[in-house]
Amino acid sequence: MDHREPQQHPVPLVNTTRNYVTSCVRALVQQGLAVDRSWLDPRDPRDATVILDDARALVWDEETGWRVGLFHDGEQGVRTTLGGAAHLGGGVLPTPAELAWRVAAGTTATRREYRSYTDTDGLDEVLHTYRATY
Repeated sequence: MDHREPQQHPVPLVNTTRNYVTSCVRALVQQGLAVDRSWLDPRDPRDATVILDDARALVWDEETGWRVGLFHDGEQGVRTTLGGAAHLGGGVLPTPAELAWRVAAGTTATRREYRSYTDTDGLDEVLHTYRATY
């Protein structure tokens, strides 16, 4: 396993996001972006953080998708705070390749709440389609 990829989370519901986030980290690296580390965060809503080597971080949550900004603080179990955060668009689960392209291109979008973390709309089923080998 690559040290930049998120570790397994002890809460199964949170860990459901791991393969998607891992796939996104790998796509960012393939795009030429330098990833330092990543982790899965608390739930309600579930979220994850990817720290880039240039002082920026990406945060994903299951309601609004991905945003990017300057990393202020955070760690596994503590919500990440960003300065100057901008949403990246593409829905709550853009493909990893689309996410990497949006970050590299500097594409931003208006913040949108796509769903609520309490919804039972098939998000977990989609998350289960992502497979990563560790």
